[in-house]
Amino acid sequence: MITSLLRPLFAHRYKTWREAASNIENAQRLQLARLISKGVGTLYGERLHFNSIDRYETFRRRVPVVGYEQMRPLIMRMVNGEQDILWPGRVFRFAQSSGTSDGKSKYVPVTADSLRYNHYRGGFDTVSHYLHAYDKSRLFDGRAFILGGSFSNELELAPGVRVGDLSASLIDGINPLVNLIRVPKKKVALMSDWTEKLPLLVEGSMNANVTNISGVPSWFLTVLKKIMEQKGVENIHDVWPNLEVFFHGGISMEPYRAQYRRITNAQKMRYMETYNASEGFFAIQTDPESHWLEVIPDGGIFYEFVPLDQIGEDFPDALPSWKVEPGVTYALVITSSNGLWRYVLGDTVTIQQVSPLKFTIAGRTKHFINAFGEELMVYNAERAMAATCAKMGCDVVNYTAAPVYAGDNSRGCHQWLVEFANRPESLDEFAVVLDKNLQSENSDYQAKRSGDIFLGPPIVSEAKNGLFDRWLANTGKLGGQRKVPRLCPDRRFIDPMLELNAV
Repeated sequence: MITSLLRPLFAHRYKTWREAASNIENAQRLQLARLISKGVGTLYGERLHFNSIDRYETFRRRVPVVGYEQMRPLIMRMVNGEQDILWPGRVFRFAQSSGTSDGKSKYVPVTADSLRYNHYRGGFDTVSHYLHAYDKSRLFDGRAFILGGSFSNELELAPGVRVGDLSASLIDGINPLVNLIRVPKKKVALMSDWTEKLPLLVEGSMNANVTNISGVPSWFLTVLKKIMEQKGVENIHDVWPNLEVFFHGGISMEPYRAQYRRITNAQKMRYMETYNASEGFFAIQTDPESHWLEVIPDGGIFYEFVPLDQIGEDFPDALPSWKVEPGVTYALVITSSNGLWRYVLGDTVTIQQVSPLKFTIAGRTKHFINAFGEELMVYNAERAMAATCAKMGCDVVNYTAAPVYAGDNSRGCHQWLVEFANRPESLDEFAVVLDKNLQSENSDYQAKRSGDIFLGPPIVSEAKNGLFDRWLANTGKLGGQRKVPRLCPDRRFIDPMLELNAV
C-alpha cells in the first residue's frame, strides 16, 4: 500500500535522472557552475579566484589536482570550528576514514549540502531505479534494516562538532519520518561498542517485517548469521519472508556472494550495488542484470578522470566525464558539495560505457586490503611492521599480506607471510603485537577488530629463508627492481607463495 503511494515520486526522479544522463556534459557543467558559485566566498575560493572562473576549461587551468595531504591543514581548521574555509558556513559533521601517509585517520567534511544533494539523493536514486526495475516491489510495506557505524573518534572536538563513520551522520541527520520505517532504533544504530550493539541489533530486528537491508556485505553477514542462530533457522527468509533486496556497498560483494546464496531464497532475493564513500555518493547499479555502476549525473559532484600513467604528477591531465574512453582505467578525481576541490579519491575505475556513463571499480591507486571495509594501506603496514619488530627484537626480510575470507563458521581475517632475518621468540606474540600496531595505525582496521566480531586476529605464517626471492625468480621479476607486493586485496600472490613455501 505505502509502496504504491510513493512510487510516482520515485518515478519522477527516475525520469529526471535519465534526462540528465542522456547529456552528461550539460549536466556536469551545470553541477560545476553551482559548486563554484558556492565556493566563491570561501578561503579556498578567494585564494584561487573562483569569482573569475566562468567555465570548466578555466577551472581546469586555475585549480590544482590535490590529495588529502594537501587538504588536511584546511580541513583540520574546519574540524576546529573555523567557517568559510572550503565550503560556506561552519561544518559540524565529519566522516572519519582510514588515514593517509601523514596521519592515522582522515576527516572528510559532511556538509548540509552534501547530505541533501548527494548522499541522501544517492539513496533516493537507488530506490528509484530499483522500483523502476521491479514494478511488483513492496519495498515500503515493511521495514528497512540499515546497518551503520558510530561517532566514535579520538579527537577533542569543539562544541557541536561530530566526527565518526559516514553512516552515523547519515542515520543521525535523516528525516525523522524515515525512522518510522527502519530498524534498529536510532540509539542502537549509533552505538559504538559492537559487543553491546550486536545483540541489540539482533533483538531489534529479528521480529520485524524487514523488506530490505542496507550496509557492508561482511558486516551484514555477521548480523544475519546471529539472527538465524537466535531463531534456529538456516535461511534468513525463514525470519523475514518479505525480504526482497540488499542494497550493498563499501567493499566488493564477490567474496560473499556464495555465502549469501546459501542463507537466502534465491527466488526472492535481489542485490543492488552502490558506490557510496566518505567523500561522496558517486554511482549506483542501475541495471539488475549488470554489475556496471552508472555515475550520478546531477548529484552535487563534478567528476574528472586521470589516466593511470599520470598518477603522481603535480598537475595530471585530468579529463571531464564527457571525454573519457571505454575500456580505459582512470583514477577518479572529484569536486563536490563537501568542499573537496579536484580531489584525488584514490580509487581507480574502468570505463565500460560512455552514454550513459558506466564503469566498474578497478581498485586503488596503491596496494591495499579492503576485504572487510578496513582500508589497510601499505604505509599502515610498513609502520606497524617496523614497530612490531622493534618491540619483539626481530628483523624482517620480506613480507606480504592478503585476506582470508569468512567461511560459514569462521570470521575473515588477514594472513601475513613473513620471512625473518632474526625471528621472534614467539610467532603468536608477534601476531598479537602486529595486530595492536595495525589498530594504532589505521582507524578503520581498529573499528573492524573492535570486539573481535567482524574481523578476526591476523594469522602470521613464517616463510622459509629465500622464499620471496624464489617467488620473484619464478615470476621473472627477480632483479634490481624487484618488488614484493606488500598488500593485496585478494590471494593471487600469497597462495602461490604458500605453495612454494611448502616445497
